[in-house]
Amino acid sequence: MNRALIERYRCPERFAQLTLKGELSSDAGFFRFGDLICYGRSSFGYRRATADATLYDVINDTTTEASGVTLPFDPSEVIENLQLERYKNRLGSHARSRWENSLRNAYYALRPWMNINVRKHFQRAYIRRARRIGFPHWPVDTTVEDLNEQLFLRCVKAKGVDRLPFIWFWPGGAKGCVVMSHDVEERVGLDFCRELMDMDEFAGIRSSFQLIPEQRYQIPTSLVEAIRSRGFELNIHDLNHDGRLFRNRSEFLRRAARINKYGQVYGVRGFRSGTLYRNQDWYDALEFSLDMSVPNVAHLDPQRGGCCTVTPYFIGDILEIPLTTTQDYMLFHLLNDFSLDLWIMQTRTILERNGLVSFIVHPDYVIESRARSVYRCLLDYLRQLRSSERLWFALPSEVDEWCRARRKMRVVERDGQWRIEGPGSERAKLAFAKAGDENLQYEVDLQTHVA
Repeated sequence: MNRALIERYRCPERFAQLTLKGELSSDAGFFRFGDLICYGRSSFGYRRATADATLYDVINDTTTEASGVTLPFDPSEVIENLQLERYKNRLGSHARSRWENSLRNAYYALRPWMNINVRKHFQRAYIRRARRIGFPHWPVDTTVEDLNEQLFLRCVKAKGVDRLPFIWFWPGGAKGCVVMSHDVEERVGLDFCRELMDMDEFAGIRSSFQLIPEQRYQIPTSLVEAIRSRGFELNIHDLNHDGRLFRNRSEFLRRAARINKYGQVYGVRGFRSGTLYRNQDWYDALEFSLDMSVPNVAHLDPQRGGCCTVTPYFIGDILEIPLTTTQDYMLFHLLNDFSLDLWIMQTRTILERNGLVSFIVHPDYVIESRARSVYRCLLDYLRQLRSSERLWFALPSEVDEWCRARRKMRVVERDGQWRIEGPGSERAKLAFAKAGDENLQYEVDLQTHVA
């Protein structure tokens, strides 16, 4: 019951007392917990097949007492269902049909002969329909964070104390984390990588470059060396980016074996699939420490869904670093938006939840002067944000290292004082959750004592 809450807060288990009320249903579906849409089983009310139906609200079936919080659902199950997109086959009229699959296959067969102007007309027609989807909530969905906060708020009230201790989400007490990544799709983008590194470096940002190992282009050894020598990061991007990696299980396993070999050859820890196609149930075949293929909300992407969280999470032993902002291609060519408005709004929403602000900016799509100017403005905005906010700008591998270390830390009480113990705890900060009028409030002890 409390696994997801402990994973989120790394608090002493006795402060996260959640118990199940009644017997869970045999069927899974959509229901509400207040304003939050959940997907899973419940022990009261009814569950719907689609998120846009009238949903039963279980909040009145929830009790908060001194012994803990009693719930008519398992929040760990619900959160896992959202993170792993187990609801995506229940999106009702918005689910992908066989006809849509046929169109997608035809599109990818013809894509090598289409220029960007032809492609975006097909994609805009898709976008007009996708924008009407109500769940997950576009352009940022924070259901996982909001549900955890509501539950922890109830735990604080149940204990009848002023505040509960936990390990802060990011090292050094940072308010949030920012990750910049660049997926290189074509030879023209490959040739622009060095200039893109210059732009990032000038802004004081180190980014990761995801390179395609087969067919699209030959990866120059000199570029690999330049990426690493300048403090940037290299990861594997799909196998050949033809849109067929997850077409079926046997094909995926065959390709995953080759992808794993490229990961070993280049000595990388991270992977991202082409076009963010994914099946998280198959990730056990990938021999990587981290993945970056799951969007927070995927209304604008060819594969719909979304993990509904702005926080990294584990899929087995793989850390998922979700994409939490709109890709540059979608912004420029599908929404026809050459401003920072959407990116800024998403960034602010994510940081309000102390989350991960992650970007994909393709070198292929910022060569043109107008798009390049927008990207420079984004870098300027992030640089200003860094000077005004306590943020952690990190590479994907650094996020991976931190999340794995934090997962093994614990909060203990020694001589009446709370402390953080465990390897790497010198980077961690103790925080406290307090009950506000309606919301959970945090305070971070920047003078944390560590063991």
